[in-house]
Parts: sequence; C-alpha cells; structure tokens
Amino acid sequence: MQFFNLHTHLQTNQINVIELVNQYPQQFDAAIPFCSIGIHPWYIVQDRVEADLAIIEGKLIERNCLAIGECGLDKRIEVPMLLQEMVFERQLLLAQKFNKAVVIHCVAAFQEVIEIKKRLNISVPLIIHGFSKNSQVANQLISNGFYISFGKYLLKNTELEEVFKSIPDNRFFLETDSIKEGIETVYELAAKYKGISVGDMQRLIQRNFDSAFHI
Repeated sequence: MQFFNLHTHLQTNQINVIELVNQYPQQFDAAIPFCSIGIHPWYIVQDRVEADLAIIEGKLIERNCLAIGECGLDKRIEVPMLLQEMVFERQLLLAQKFNKAVVIHCVAAFQEVIEIKKRLNISVPLIIHGFSKNSQVANQLISNGFYISFGKYLLKNTELEEVFKSIPDNRFFLETDSIKEGIETVYELAAKYKGISVGDMQRLIQRNFDSAFHI
C-alpha cells in the first residue's frame, strides 16, 4: 500500500491506493474492494433502523468491510438527538462485537461522543473524520483515545496547520471525503506540515492502518 484514504465517497480504483469507500445499507455495492458501512445521522429513517442494522451486521463478517461508518451525531440537523444517539450507540456496539473500527461524523457534539464512548466502554478504534476544529478539541479527543482524520479542511484552511502538527504521529489518518483532489495531494500537504517526506508519511500512515484495521 502506497496510500490509504480513510474516507471517500468517490472510488478511483487506483492500484496504489487503498480506499475506504463509504457505503449505506440500502445502497451497497459488493464490487467495491474495501469499504465502511453505516447509518449516517442525516439519513436515519426511524421505521427502517432495525432493517438497516441487520444489513450492517451481515456485511461486517466480510473481510473487505473494514469499518462501521460513517455514523455519529450532528446537532445541526432536525433528526432528534435521542434517535441519533440510539442509532449511533447500536452501531458502536456492533463495532465492538465484530472488532471493527468506526468512522465518525461529528458536528457540534464532541462531548456527547466522548461520553458515549466512555459509558459503553468502547475499545475498538474510533476515528473522527473530516476534522476542522481547534487544538483544544483535538487534544480532548486524543486524550480520550480517538484517532483524528484530516482532509478537505486541511487543504482549505491554513489555520489547521498548527492543529495538525500537534497531533501525535500515531493518532491520525488522511482522507479525501468528497473533494476532487486526490489523496496524494493530502499526503503532500500533510508531509509538508509535519516536516517529513511523502515516503515517511506513507510509512507513518501504514503503521496507523495496521494498528486500527484488520485485513
């Protein structure tokens, strides 16, 4: 593996990239080599939650399904928080049962996500994707055992440079999400910010991948 893309909605089929392609229970493409599957808080349908969870559980036994997600909490949408929390917690328990990492969508709910992790005693890797916040939030997540993934906002917001530089080398991933830039572009900027070569960044991410995922 030369590059690992922690979270993308756009499969590119590059032979030098392992892409964790986001999939949904009702729109699952079995031809995708590596994926995550989850109920995004935006797309919770209350009457379909049990059916969606059953599909997710069935997919988690497959080796190419490396993670649950993206799932999580979002305070800026109309889906009731109690419903979001229930669906998120059910997915975390599935991740624990099948020993899978979790890719987390979190908007204005970091305290709640941390509390749920503690209350449910979740020990599998939890990865906050698309991070765009300050060092205080980042440090709180790191101190509570989370990984943090950077991508779109790292490219767009130069103020994230200092935040990214402060993240321990064994606690982050890189991603593209839905942007048009390739994962190589994200690696190049991340390596520049860390003051290392792209090759060193590849080896660093490989170690983090080996620690968090099972192929």
